[in-house]
Amino acid sequence: MTLTVGVGLKEPVIDESLLARRLAECREFFDLPELRHLPAERTTQALAELRATGTYVQSAEEILIGAKIAWRNHARCVGRKHWRTLKLLDARRATTAAEIAEACFEHLRVATNGGALQSIVTVGPTPLPDGREYRIISPQLIRYAGYRGVDGTIVGDPAHVELTELASRLGWRGEGTPFDVLPLMISTPDEPIQWFEVPRELVMEVALEHPNYRWFAGLGLKWHAVPAVSNMDLEIGGVRYPCAPFNGWYVNTEVGARNFSDTDRYDMLPTIAKKLRLDMSSDRTLWKDRALVELNRAVIHSFREAGAYMVDHHTVAKQFVDHVDREAQAGRECPTDWSWVNPPMSSGITPTFHRLYDPPDLDIRPNFVARGSAGCPFS
Repeated sequence: MTLTVGVGLKEPVIDESLLARRLAECREFFDLPELRHLPAERTTQALAELRATGTYVQSAEEILIGAKIAWRNHARCVGRKHWRTLKLLDARRATTAAEIAEACFEHLRVATNGGALQSIVTVGPTPLPDGREYRIISPQLIRYAGYRGVDGTIVGDPAHVELTELASRLGWRGEGTPFDVLPLMISTPDEPIQWFEVPRELVMEVALEHPNYRWFAGLGLKWHAVPAVSNMDLEIGGVRYPCAPFNGWYVNTEVGARNFSDTDRYDMLPTIAKKLRLDMSSDRTLWKDRALVELNRAVIHSFREAGAYMVDHHTVAKQFVDHVDREAQAGRECPTDWSWVNPPMSSGITPTFHRLYDPPDLDIRPNFVARGSAGCPFS
């Protein structure tokens, strides 16, 4: 699936060492088996354009193949088994913040798919010849606000207090609830940072309830269904796309064992333990473990009841091991960060725990990479 294709070229100023690296990445990219169906002159054309201008215009097919391989290469993603299913929304002609925001909203429409989530990457414009870039400031297309009170207490998500303060300085005003959806914030070379309310109809949210405890629904917890990461660069064949939101789907532990359980996030385990009337006098009673299991049961149950796709940590671990084995059969290495493919609960009883992997070569390309760094987890 594509929108429009094409970007203009201007005479760039480029560092020679950077150019050499991009030329090498370009050669390696077009030498991949997935691109060998292209005519030989395509590689020659791309290299000549890259030498002359510092970049080149990739086709939508090249971007889609590159994005799929970038997902396959990402050492910190446990969901890579599904890399072939990725779809592309080509938004390279979007040059204003409003146009980029609309492309992001289309991303959410297509990705949500009524709860049957689809893996989507939206690719925006490349940097200008002078290095100025188009950026989505928000780390994901959907994030919850965090409000710091005068006494230091926080309502909402503590991870996004600074983001909320930035949005407030720009003129946005939330309702002050624990689950206010932050606006999408975008910067372009020719505009100050702009913010855009995410249309409510594009934010599928799941209210949490427990299959056994009726009181759980009274906690008022909910989470959005689509994890669309928007703070990573997509690098393909010597071309960098700094505006490239991407989504798969949640593993239950991302919501239940991190977002709601981490002490620097919503920190819900003490509240749930009290509701369960657990002995919290010592960590030796394992009250945190028991509360964590019930919280994750609620997350899995609620997403299933809402018709929002989510995978549990046992299933995704089995899928990942199958993926690693298939990659080996195909003669490919599968760089893997062991600490990131193992779940933050019950890792010892998942198959990903009991084996070693190819080293996490975070410089491999194509790849999704952190801004100004060699690698970053899907947050």
